[in-house]
Amino acid sequence: MRQKIRAVMFDLDGTLLDTAPDFIKVVNQLRIEENLSPLDASVIRASVSNGSKALIKTAFAIGEDHPRFEPLRLRLLEKYLAHLAVETRPFPGIENLLKHLGERAIPWGIATNKPAAYTLPLMSALTLSPAPASVICPDHVHKSKPDPACLFLAAEQLNCEPQEIFYIGDHKRDIDCGRAAGAVTMAVTFGCLDAGDDVNLWQADYICDHADEIWPIVAQHI
Repeated sequence: MRQKIRAVMFDLDGTLLDTAPDFIKVVNQLRIEENLSPLDASVIRASVSNGSKALIKTAFAIGEDHPRFEPLRLRLLEKYLAHLAVETRPFPGIENLLKHLGERAIPWGIATNKPAAYTLPLMSALTLSPAPASVICPDHVHKSKPDPACLFLAAEQLNCEPQEIFYIGDHKRDIDCGRAAGAVTMAVTFGCLDAGDDVNLWQADYICDHADEIWPIVAQHI
């Protein structure tokens, strides 16, 4: 018997939204300011889901102990905040998926490791419909993913049990988080996978290659 769900939660970067184009823009702006040539977009895209530290490591080939690491990271974040909703869009099929959820009165939300300072203005700029019923950032919990704290908090906000959440992500930490919470998990391959990632090793309940594939699977758990 399939596990019944009452809510759907998404990772943000690389799952719900294609934020890579804006990151590609600002990373290459920073490299140009540092007298470096732009990086190929695919190289930057592969690091987007891992946050600003990974982007600096990718863009400048330096570690966190390098004296220029943190100044470069802060400059990158400043640029990103000014450019966070210019080219970012929901992945193809996501808006239709949200429509299906709204028609069935199934609340949805976001559980992300992206800080609230960037997540909240980004979501405000995009005005997805229906609006998310829960937005959990690392600022809101004691531990970020892969710890399941974000899904436990989401369950409280959505008035359901963690096991009644369907959690979708594009990184192993998302699946580890979902599994630890007892949620139904789905790994998506259309986002920002790291080079060499094998989603088949993540032990997700489902794997999908396009957002159009998500609703028929979710519908089986309602």
